[in-house]
Amino acid sequence: MLNEENMRKCIVSIVGRPNVGKSTLFNRLCKKRSAIVDFEPGVTRDRKYEDVEWNGKVFKIVDTGGIVFDSKESIDKMIKRQALLAIEESDLILFMVDAKTGTTDIDMQIAKILYPHRDKVLLTANKTDNEKDELEIFDFLQLGFGDAVPIAANSGRNTGNFLDEVLAMIPETAEDTDEEVSAVSRIAVVGRPNVGKSSIINRLIGKDKMIVTDVAGTTRDTIDTHFRYDNKDYILVDTAGIRKKTRVNYGVEYFSVMRAIDAIDRADIILLVLAADENIAEQDLKIASYAKRKMKEIIIVYNKWDLPKKDNSSTGKFLTALREEMPFLAYAPALFVSAKTGQRISKLMETVKLVEEESNKRITTSELNKFMESVVEYRPPTHPSGKHVRIYYITQAAVNPPTFIFFCNQPGLITENYRKYIHNQLREMFAFTGASLRLIFKGRDKNDKEASA
Repeated sequence: MLNEENMRKCIVSIVGRPNVGKSTLFNRLCKKRSAIVDFEPGVTRDRKYEDVEWNGKVFKIVDTGGIVFDSKESIDKMIKRQALLAIEESDLILFMVDAKTGTTDIDMQIAKILYPHRDKVLLTANKTDNEKDELEIFDFLQLGFGDAVPIAANSGRNTGNFLDEVLAMIPETAEDTDEEVSAVSRIAVVGRPNVGKSSIINRLIGKDKMIVTDVAGTTRDTIDTHFRYDNKDYILVDTAGIRKKTRVNYGVEYFSVMRAIDAIDRADIILLVLAADENIAEQDLKIASYAKRKMKEIIIVYNKWDLPKKDNSSTGKFLTALREEMPFLAYAPALFVSAKTGQRISKLMETVKLVEEESNKRITTSELNKFMESVVEYRPPTHPSGKHVRIYYITQAAVNPPTFIFFCNQPGLITENYRKYIHNQLREMFAFTGASLRLIFKGRDKNDKEASA
């Protein structure tokens, strides 16, 4: 059966003037799913996109800044441009207004912009805290989008009915018709615009003429390419062509991240492409940390290696800078290639195969517990409270990603530093090159809480 991650999630954007409650609604809807915990210190990202699940369907919600007009402030112009791009790129637009304030001149101006897209606009009257407030929302009929859906994002009033309306308006998610496709390894080539993703893909599928078929429509503006390497089938989840030359301006970067996120969701292995002639950018960090949090296998690809001036220490300098910028990916293999000249492109699929093997590797329980004994003997777990912490045994519960369960007397007392210590020791002993590791700490009693890392 097709996995949800192999489908394109519809994009639903919240737009409106400032202070109508867009972010409040965004946060309210995101609480429908478990909150993401950030284990990568030092990585700053603006969380303006997240998955929302309702009645078995999943869509991606986008929060945008408040739109203002006639402002001379550059930030206001940027926010407006971002919101306009959201309007173009979204499957559904939630036009939010304030029931307490009523229709404003800015609402009317936004309505003019949205009207050509009225078939995919759901007018949403926030701050409708009671039935009395609902009597006032008829004022919004003048905006031209029919009846507004009354909600109170702060308290959650009527959000269930509101989400039903959302699901009724978003299109069915595109999905593969071939059930065998879900069993094939998917490789997403992701990165900022103009780092050479298309060139790398062309090298991968064109050099040996291995293309079997192109399946269009899995995601907007992308093509999933089926090909064979070393007698095994793969699918390239292509995010190339995200950014057209005529649209190189603020905000396009934002939606290129959205497309990369969609590709990451549907992939097993991520080729994160960086440009060797440019510094690592915030967008690179966003994409990398998202892939890490989604427990994807990651290979870092420095493209355009033919451009920088090099000496015997060049590779080492790049790797040092990479580890400083992305310490959470210290385990990921890094390749230095040139799609233009073909330099080391053949190493890409060799590394993909290695990472796949490592991700599917199993360690016996006896080996793991022998390993654990030596780790605990060298550095036993402790807690600042002075309470006794004991790990009884360890077992591998799953592969892809390798998942290890540690049975403890009090899992909640395993500190973050000790988790990282065990994580690093597992890699030092068993390698797991390029594979994400999931560590779960469980108590033996049903009343003990479970902790994971």
